[in-house]
Amino acid sequence: MWKNRNVWIILSGEFIAGLGLWTGIIGNLEFMQQYVPSDFHKSLILFAGLLAGVLMGPLAGRVIDTYKKKTVLLYASFGRLVSVCFMFLAIEFGSIWWMVLFMVCLQISAAFYFPALQSLIPIVVKEKDLMQMNGVHMNVGTIARVLGTALAGAMLVVMSLYSLYISSMIAYAFLMVSTFLLKIDEEVASLPSTNIGAKRKSGGFKEIIPVLRGLPIVITVLILTIVPTLFIGGFNLMVINISELQDDSTIKGLLYAAEGICFMTGAFIVKRITEGRNQVNLMFLFTFGIAISQLLLYFSDIRIMSLLTFGFFGLCLGFFFPIASTIFQTKVPREYHGRFFSFRNMLDRVMFQVVLLGTGLLLDTVGLQKMALIFGVISLLLVVIYYLKHIKSKHILENPTINHEA
Repeated sequence: MWKNRNVWIILSGEFIAGLGLWTGIIGNLEFMQQYVPSDFHKSLILFAGLLAGVLMGPLAGRVIDTYKKKTVLLYASFGRLVSVCFMFLAIEFGSIWWMVLFMVCLQISAAFYFPALQSLIPIVVKEKDLMQMNGVHMNVGTIARVLGTALAGAMLVVMSLYSLYISSMIAYAFLMVSTFLLKIDEEVASLPSTNIGAKRKSGGFKEIIPVLRGLPIVITVLILTIVPTLFIGGFNLMVINISELQDDSTIKGLLYAAEGICFMTGAFIVKRITEGRNQVNLMFLFTFGIAISQLLLYFSDIRIMSLLTFGFFGLCLGFFFPIASTIFQTKVPREYHGRFFSFRNMLDRVMFQVVLLGTGLLLDTVGLQKMALIFGVISLLLVVIYYLKHIKSKHILENPTINHEA
């Protein structure tokens, strides 16, 4: 895998772009703290961008399965570059509406970029290397997130928000150049059982439903993904709230760092942990750990407890996502990858929006600590209910190709 030129291009591009992305996110938080006092209003701004991404999901799936994934990645990268221009206008005029337009354009680009990338990885590496590639790819993104947030925090002390977004724009430009350097014969690699003509006739999401019915393990993982989304959906708002709760602006960077370092640890050792073990059982174990981390947020007014909670969450997440990605990439037929990953992306975004709005509303009404108890109990109920269901139908989950015996 490490002799593969495309692997290094993807990882280096992801690292530089990740620096730009998370530098921009810290800039977004700083901008909203200056102009948007309400947590609920902050969530509405983020909601606008996510909604645009969801609406683009069906189109993105068809485009990814119809055209070369490298081409889709290039256009999506260009879209990111254009979106940053709107943030310059937001800073210049102190306008929330320009920031909303920035979020909309950025999320539309993401709706095409991330499903295309997930579809491209199984083409670039062999199946036996997928778990390792997914773990390394997520680690690279996390290192970029840790460095990006720390760098942005330091830059804000000596630089303006405008300069921060210039750095972000340069990083997106590098991503576009690195994507252009990819050399992949997609027509041969990505279509083992179809041809280009058939590919261009691909339908929409309705074709995914029958496929999923025959893959209960994929449905199980999709359901379990709800649990980490309850934490991730309001992640930035919770970071801001914890900073205000502890009256400490430096805690924001430390929380991102604690979660990121522990995520990298989990993603680094996930291949060793999963070898010879039942992946579905591990998924339940890690989602249970995530539910516990949500309950531990009740103690977020204590500095050390908030850091430990975010670290524990990051560790569980570092195990969870590489396993989930590998299951999706190997169980779902490649000719459906574009539509499936867009479908999954759309589901994630819808759930993310619900959690985001719910988090903003709950933070304004009951506060972070009570909200943590509510989300934690919901997560535990989901894990228990679906684990009991898993026990009753264990033979189906372990043999996903047997779909008529359910």
